[in-house]
Amino acid sequence: MKHLILGTAGHIDHGKTSLVKALTGIDTDRLKEEKVRGITIELGFAHLELPGDITFGIVDVPGHERFIRTMVAGVAGMDLVMLVIAADEGIMPQTREHLDILRLLGVKRGLVVLTKRDRVEQDWLELVTEEVREFVTGTFLEGAPIIAVSSRSGEGLACLTAELARLAEGSATKDREGNFRLPVDRVFTVAGFGTVVTGTLLAGTVTVGDELELLPSGHRGRVRGIQVHGSAAEQGHAGQRLAINLQGIALDQVARGDVVVPPAVFRTTRRVDVRLDHLVSAPRALRHRARVRLHAGTREVAAQVVLLDQDRLKAGETAYAQFRLAEPLLLVSGDLCLLRTVSPAATIGGAMVLDPFPPARRRRGSDALALLAALDAAEHQRTCALIVSQSLLSGISLEEILLRSGIPRRQAETALQQLLARGELVQMTREPRMFLSAAAVASLKQLLGEELAAFMTATPLASGISREELKSRLPRRSDPRFFASLLADLEQEGTVVTDRELVRLPGFVRRSADDHRTMAGRICVRLAERGCEPPLVKELAASLGCTEKECRAHLATLVREGLVSRVASDLYYDTAVLDGIREQLVGFLRERNEITPAEFRDLTGLSRKFMIPMLEYFDQQKVTIRVGDKRVLRSR
Repeated sequence: MKHLILGTAGHIDHGKTSLVKALTGIDTDRLKEEKVRGITIELGFAHLELPGDITFGIVDVPGHERFIRTMVAGVAGMDLVMLVIAADEGIMPQTREHLDILRLLGVKRGLVVLTKRDRVEQDWLELVTEEVREFVTGTFLEGAPIIAVSSRSGEGLACLTAELARLAEGSATKDREGNFRLPVDRVFTVAGFGTVVTGTLLAGTVTVGDELELLPSGHRGRVRGIQVHGSAAEQGHAGQRLAINLQGIALDQVARGDVVVPPAVFRTTRRVDVRLDHLVSAPRALRHRARVRLHAGTREVAAQVVLLDQDRLKAGETAYAQFRLAEPLLLVSGDLCLLRTVSPAATIGGAMVLDPFPPARRRRGSDALALLAALDAAEHQRTCALIVSQSLLSGISLEEILLRSGIPRRQAETALQQLLARGELVQMTREPRMFLSAAAVASLKQLLGEELAAFMTATPLASGISREELKSRLPRRSDPRFFASLLADLEQEGTVVTDRELVRLPGFVRRSADDHRTMAGRICVRLAERGCEPPLVKELAASLGCTEKECRAHLATLVREGLVSRVASDLYYDTAVLDGIREQLVGFLRERNEITPAEFRDLTGLSRKFMIPMLEYFDQQKVTIRVGDKRVLRSR
């Protein structure tokens, strides 16, 4: 059976609700206020079954300009539309706005219904028909059937249903593959059952017992029951209007605009890149950083428009832009949105989502504009290459590529395989599948090589650097899981040599232990000779006839052995001498409770050059604690 969503649109009091009742026998005005006032305020729902296993879920929208927000929520998921125009009044303001909204939100097929046929003469009907034909020229309704009906007498209804059946046969059904997504357009409670939501299933299949998540709130529950057109069902499919009984979610935890999805599959965004179409009928140019109301699915949020390559967008023009949203919103690449001014409220344009999870864009940035152009043109290989390249050293997973690009999984995998085969991308991990550009891989390998060379130069006595230490030197924005692949490449290229847990440069020869012991002995003698005021590293190296780097390498080994202590970056002490100074300080503090820098100078005989670093060293070692300009013994 083919399931499609048929919507109404048109000016208030042009007979949309009466037409639906004449077609289906269902009165979609269910509220008392709607009955009293004679106008539609909320969305109404009905269903129509036609020969050939065709079932329409019908959404009847309000026509009053005050209820445009509700009307837009009803457009989500429409496959076909009946643009309803009263034959006795013709085209009216909301007729025009509704047609703009339908076009901007991607409705592609439909027909025009001239209602109240019984109120006009034939010659007047012909004039209105010609006016309507002219009105829809250049829109998706150009050339569409224009059918005159009378909901009261039934005239023209048979012709209308026949045309609907013909249109249905040529309409594609929604994708039943992938994950389900149902924007909520109505919420209520049923005694004994609890919370019920309704909406049009945009994709996938939902089954009784499925776990679900409500976005943007994140509340989780389970599908307790499903109804399709008032009848219980075990499953709901894309293209159907469903009522879903939610288990584990209270009535006050869900509202129109929420989206029912599988748990941990989708996520919301506060920033989205789009192709923005400014209506020809817009009253003025759209300025950079303009504030608008954004309608997406059944939700409305405040947004700021960031024009990426210009300062003003004239009526009728198209541009790439970024929307910064006041509230989190679930958007998927390819989704269509509507823009309305804040005050006075008017429809001014629409947008197609290109990248639902972009970074903050630099205006007029060529990289961003190139990516958006590739997304817009559905150039899958180029899109994947740009997304991976712009992830820089961080890399990006296959799932993130799918979320950002909106490319179907099979097509994305094909594009990635072709890029891998050409060497433009590198797959760094198997699970999850993470990708880097070839340029990013080269940068990371160069960085690791430089870090290894720097370590070996600074510590010529070491046999190599540990794998974990080298891994820790990857940039923070990169993923540590890339290390194994990078190291394997470096070893295969002959850039490094691995020896169990150590990594070293090829051809490296470690200094002999005898060489170290000779130089270490000389260092210890120099430091001991100078006692409380030892030579700084530069002076020490000069006196030993070695380079400063070599001297520091020996000092680092002596520190590890406990023979020497590092007090400051250029100041090392013989450990026995330093222990003697510590004992003096502790003894003084136990007797006097506190010590000033002047008293410490008198106690040790140190000059200011050595006294200040020494006091700071004992603070760092938690021997003392500074209180004002004095030191006291830290309690143990």
